[in-house]
This record gives sequence, C-alpha cells and structure tokens, in this order.
Amino acid sequence: MSADPTPARSRWLALVLLCAASMMIILDGTIVTVALPAIQADLGLSASGLAWVVNAYLIPFAGLLLLAGRLGDLVGRKRVFLAGMALFTLASLLCGLATSEELLIAARFLQGAGGALASAVGLGMVVLLFPEPRERARAIGAYASVGAAGASVGLVAGGVLTDALDWHWIFFVNVPVGVVAGGLAVRVLAADRGLGLRRGADVLGAALVTAGLMLAVYTIVETERQGWTSARTLGLGALALALLTGFVIRQATAAQPLLRLRVLRSRNVAAANLVQLLTVAGMFGFQFIVALYMQQVLGYGAARTGWGMFPTALVIGLVSLFVSVRLTARFGARAVLSAGLVLIAAGLGWLSQAPHDGAYAVHLLGPMLVASLGAGLALPSMAGLGMSDATEEDSGVVSGLFNTTQQVGAAFGSATLITLSAGRAEDLRAAGTSAAEALTAGHTLAFAIGAGLALLSLVISVTVPRTRRAPSAGSAPAAGARQPIDA
Repeated sequence: MSADPTPARSRWLALVLLCAASMMIILDGTIVTVALPAIQADLGLSASGLAWVVNAYLIPFAGLLLLAGRLGDLVGRKRVFLAGMALFTLASLLCGLATSEELLIAARFLQGAGGALASAVGLGMVVLLFPEPRERARAIGAYASVGAAGASVGLVAGGVLTDALDWHWIFFVNVPVGVVAGGLAVRVLAADRGLGLRRGADVLGAALVTAGLMLAVYTIVETERQGWTSARTLGLGALALALLTGFVIRQATAAQPLLRLRVLRSRNVAAANLVQLLTVAGMFGFQFIVALYMQQVLGYGAARTGWGMFPTALVIGLVSLFVSVRLTARFGARAVLSAGLVLIAAGLGWLSQAPHDGAYAVHLLGPMLVASLGAGLALPSMAGLGMSDATEEDSGVVSGLFNTTQQVGAAFGSATLITLSAGRAEDLRAAGTSAAEALTAGHTLAFAIGAGLALLSLVISVTVPRTRRAPSAGSAPAAGARQPIDA
C-alpha cells in the first residue's frame, strides 16, 4: 500500500469510518456498566458472573491487539479490519440474544476478539492515509478524540437504552451500525495486500505475547476478588511476566520478529506508551468511580448517570479536534502532553474533595470538565508520539502496541481503583461510619490515586530525554521514513 493511495475526499471519508468503528468498539467496554444491575436481575448472575460480563470483553481485546496489528501488516490491514467488524457485529447479536450467563460471557469474549482485530489496525491505517504532517496531526487528533470520548458515550448510551428499552438493546444497537460500517469499509478503504505471512509469521512470538497479555489482564481484573498479595495473584502474575519476558527474548533473536524492538528504542514511542498506560489507568478508573459515586452516593439512576458523564465526552472531543492539534503544531507534542497531564491531575485532585452530600453542579461538573480538558489535550499528543516511529511495514503492529498499552492501563486502573475504593469503604463501614460517608471516602481515595498516576505520567513526560526534532510537530513520519516527531 502506498503512502497516499486515495484522493483527499476518500481519505477523510475513510477517517470518519475508522473513527465511527473505533467509537463503537471502545464504548462497548463501558456501555454495560450502568446496565449491569438490570442484566444481573434478568439473568440471575452471580457477583463473579457480573464481573465477567465486563472482563470477558476486556481480556481478549487487550491480549489480541498486538497479534492483530501484525496480522494487518502481513495479510492486509483492510482484510483484518473487515474480519474484526464482522466478528464484532455477529457477537453483538449473540450478546443481545443471550438468555443465560454462560452464553452472554462467551459472546462477550467473541466481541472482544472482534474489537481487537478491527481496532489494532485502525490507527496504523490513519497514519498511512495521511502522509502530509499537518493533515496527519488533524486525523490523529480526530481518531484519538473519538476513542477517548467513547468510554463516556458508552455510559450515556447504556443508561438511556437500559431505561428506555432494556439491556438487550445495548448490544442490538451495534448490529445495524456494524453492517453499515462493514459495507462502507469495503468501498471506502483502499485495498492493501500486506507483506505476506512469510515476512513475519512468528508463531512462537505470537503465542507468547497473546498468552502473556491475556494472562496479565486476567490476573489484574481478578485482583478485585483474589487480592493483590494472594498466592494465586502472585503466581499468575509471575507466569504472565515469564511469558512476556520470553516474548521479548524471542523478538531479539527471531529472524522475522512479531515486533521489531527498534520501535521501542525511540524515546518518544517508549515514553508515550508508558505515559498512556499510567494516564489511562487513572482516567478509565475515574470514569467508573464517578459513575459509582453518582449511583451509590447521590442516588442517580442509570440514564441520569449516563447524561451526567456526557460533558466529559463532549469536552474531550471538542478539545482534541479543535485545540490540541493547533497547540501541538505551535508548541510541540511534549509540551501539550505535559499541559494536559497537569489538568488531568488537577481535575482528579479536585474530585478527591467531593463530600458525601455533594451536588453534581458544585462538586462534580467543574472537576470533570478540568480533567476532560486535560484528556483532550493529552490523548492526541500521546497518539502522535506513540506512532512517531511507524513505517508502512510495521504501522499495524505499532498501532497494536499503542492500543495494547491503552487496554492494559484500563484493566490496571479499573481493577486497582475499584479494589482500593471498595476496601477503604469496607474498613470504614466496619468502624461504624455511615454507608454514604464510607462509600464517598472510598471513591475520593480512588480519585486521589488517579491524580497521582497523572502526576507520575507528567514526571516521565518531562524527564525522558527528547528525540531529535523532525520536520513537523505532532505527526509521524511519512511511510518508509523513520524519523521521530518533535519531542
């Protein structure tokens, strides 16, 4: 596939399609959140079964991204995207039709696998569609904005659909969207043949990284039940670390590795992935905790909770599209990223002061908008830095790597913040504190930890040495070039 295979109008139409698909897939990670009580009541789910409605999607999504990205490079990104959309759409239909806990969890697993296939190649396709630096920066900003806003939109959609119809429709709504998106993709996305499986079919490396990532995410999400220091958690964590270490060794010695380690030698790429992991951990956990605070402390229903989260999606989208790109072009991606992280930390720190008798307009809306403003600035910068060393041969796997750190961060953040929040609330309840005050104390602890993660990300972003400056800020190099973007 050439660096600029389609005319301008087709490129932007392809971007709209990729953005829409990304939003649909990402929001399915959160759309079930406010619908969980209704699903539990209808299907009679156990507490562990309820957690697996979320985790069965997250584990294959995170575990398969890197492999799916490399498959896109080898067999063609369009083919992998279409296969992912088809599987995701079919699995959504099965989720909506599910009449038992087992069927719903199995269908959610297939949904996560389909989402990984489609998402892994999306950012790489955006990079190759837009070789001109300024256009590429705008395109990456748009793609990052819909991805970031997708989680909040999922909360809104889940609440509205559950209250207006029933929980089945949070899955049924994907079917017509998926069918239309798949049909448009056949016509709009440029065909690419890929490098061929012989150029990089590292079966052993693929097995190691997929097993390692899925086991790592499984271990993280299970800490909510098992605890962080249990023998099970430590044993599975050690095994996951061994598998991932084996993958790194394999990539350093294989003739045709799945992931060329030279990618990680780019300080921009390595820092962007680490910063994203920590930032997403704080932001993803924040969205779940805010939803719990609204429902458990303020007494909001599903739809009201969803609409209460909507301003975050709106601000992230608008800032990413219309502010972040311009600031990046003027000041550089590192500077904009740092400013965004400061705002995220400030917003989450402000939320950590929320009282048990708080009011939405006074104690939630302001800090949520500050954190969302920061996310709108930071996320496109991270995406540009994360793709800064991508070439036409490996844009799929670099995109898969960036998406992998995002999903691992989401798993780590949700598991860590929810576990610590619940533990704090239980301790206070046992000491005689009222339910509302105990829950609030747990939630505000989670917000404070999220602020700390954002500050740690800020330290990394400003202390990692800069890579030498390339022709344009905020963009990756044209296909085939290997110059990193402005640090």
